[in-house]
Amino acid sequence: MNDLTRRQREIFDFLRDNYERFAYPPTLDALCAALGMASRGSLYKHIMALIAAGLVEPFTGNKQGGIRLTAQAQRDYAACEHSLPFVGKIAAGKPIEALENVNYMAVPEVLKSDKPCYVLQVQGDSMVEAGIFDGDWVIIEQRSYADNGEIVVALIERSEATLKYIEQSTDKVLLIPANSNMTAMTYRPEQVEIQGVLIGQMRSYRSH
Repeated sequence: MNDLTRRQREIFDFLRDNYERFAYPPTLDALCAALGMASRGSLYKHIMALIAAGLVEPFTGNKQGGIRLTAQAQRDYAACEHSLPFVGKIAAGKPIEALENVNYMAVPEVLKSDKPCYVLQVQGDSMVEAGIFDGDWVIIEQRSYADNGEIVVALIERSEATLKYIEQSTDKVLLIPANSNMTAMTYRPEQVEIQGVLIGQMRSYRSH
């Protein structure tokens, strides 16, 4: 995908997002009309590049023929549709460096929201009294604000991330653990950047 031109990406995205609109995979003429392209020859060159990349293939199931996604591209898209970015580990304890090695993880629809979300894995025990344990996965709704009392991903001084309850006032921000053996951390508002709010949680009970 990284080797595709902007136009080739547009064509692939159109095929991926609109395949249910067509009774049969669309012909080059139908694609030209749908994409507003005047040159059938230009579209043909882009389609050949997508075929070479293994993303689309010719369809011969009807007299006119057409272009459809390959089986692998359809599987990858279906997996992506039910997955969220998994961006690493988050400290539920002393802040650790925020990680951004993005993979994808399947997440039930009921644990998502209609806003962009991502998944982090908890490391530490400062949120155990909120039922959040070391090794759990948390689903985070991505936003830069939160109400007092919500559990947030807080980025401290743009370098360390932590999962805590938040209490905000005009002159300070408290990041509060859910562990009676730990104390709250106090920061100036400019030191803390909210990166999301906890909306869901997953856990594995398998022994490793």
